Amino acid sequence: MGALPGAPLQAREMPEAGSATATGKPNVVILATGGTIAGAGADASNSATYQAAKVPVDKLIAAVPAMANVANVRGEQVFQIASESFTDAQLVQLGKRVSQLLKQDDVDGVVITHGTDTLEETALFLNLVVKSDKPIVVVGSMRPSTAISADGALNLLDAVTAAGSKEAVGKGVLVTMNDYIQSGRDVTKRTNIVPSAFSSQWGPLGMVVEGKTYFFRAPYKRHNASSEFDIDTIESLPLVAIVYGSGNMFPGAYKAAVDAGAKAIVNAGTGNGSVPGYLVDTLKDIRGKGTLVIRSSRVGDGFVLRNAEQPDDKYDWVVAHDFNPQKAKILAAVALTKTSDTKELQRIFWEY
Repeated sequence: MGALPGAPLQAREMPEAGSATATGKPNVVILATGGTIAGAGADASNSATYQAAKVPVDKLIAAVPAMANVANVRGEQVFQIASESFTDAQLVQLGKRVSQLLKQDDVDGVVITHGTDTLEETALFLNLVVKSDKPIVVVGSMRPSTAISADGALNLLDAVTAAGSKEAVGKGVLVTMNDYIQSGRDVTKRTNIVPSAFSSQWGPLGMVVEGKTYFFRAPYKRHNASSEFDIDTIESLPLVAIVYGSGNMFPGAYKAAVDAGAKAIVNAGTGNGSVPGYLVDTLKDIRGKGTLVIRSSRVGDGFVLRNAEQPDDKYDWVVAHDFNPQKAKILAAVALTKTSDTKELQRIFWEY
């Protein structure tokens, strides 16, 4: 599934336990998974045309010597894949490794280098299931390291800075891109070309400037140590499907998801998570036979209101609140490891 065989590659040896006190620097582990930040293009002018997941973690670390000024750093190569190839099984594997590391006294924070295509899903997943207040920072880049004005090196330095920052403790999973510190719950990829690709309708948590973190707000929703979910007890995730809303839809997409074994379907509806009138009976039938229906929206911002557009109470449907379809899929899959009761699921979507 893309994981490298054998033990994780160690790029640098972790100092002995207690060395952070001696050096005055935190101990940060970088878990590399591939993506553009580990990509290479044929020419320096190639900022959007390149091969992802080519550079191993030891070279990523060696390329940013300034990280040694802010933390004692070591690396592990967990995967070496483009992030669109991430599977649920790999999410679980990554989550368990993060949890293991953060239980160690000689680890103060973890950075995950990641492709940007599904970075937001991984960030939310870790935000839900890793029960630790120690900083977890997910980072990527929009340009390969071989490109003019590549953004990966500074993004990675910022990620290590944030992961070692006492101010980052308890603030949930973070994403450091383009100088900003974003909430892993909220942030989403909004464009596929420029370095400022990641943002949130609720705004960033802060910034990293010249090796120092500046926070201006903190997450309100439940996360990490306050979460009811625990990666240590999760071995697999149930299948959740997304059906994208548009004009002139057809019921076959929903039925195919059910036939494939989906335990829930996220309807990425138009507007307020709308369901076309000619598909209401299809979704009612699907719910009646046991598959959950979750109304999300394909619109970038805002949130889906319960019992608006459709009588969710009557049909026993769930609304995704402000989660976009891909994040709603992650939360639904995690929630389904505990419950399939729609009232409980709705509570979870509101609390997280």
